[in-house]
Amino acid sequence: MAAGFLAALSGGAVEVRSAGSAPAAQVNPVAVEAMAEVGVDIAAEQPKVLTADAVQASDVVVTMGCGDACPFYPGVRYEDWELDDPAGQGIEAVRPIRDEIRGRVVGLLDSLGVPVVTP
Repeated sequence: MAAGFLAALSGGAVEVRSAGSAPAAQVNPVAVEAMAEVGVDIAAEQPKVLTADAVQASDVVVTMGCGDACPFYPGVRYEDWELDDPAGQGIEAVRPIRDEIRGRVVGLLDSLGVPVVTP
């Protein structure tokens, strides 16, 4: 959801890579539904494994509780967003998580000096 919001709200001004330390086999269908409700389509996304190369090539790495499983490199800005996990939850529980993620993405874009574009 964070990658979807970042791509949409930056209007393409930010290159987004999304990966996880232990990705699921598919994107959570409830997350897909929750994002579709706000006009962001993440249905075609596929979970990917986080690689050291992807981290090294990034200016900012946003983690969501991966701890020691995430590679760390000096000179890369890291933000760890503690959020409830939407896995296995219904749409009513995922909506507030989605909205929290959107707020954090807006804050990140602001800190980068990237104007928010409403999709």
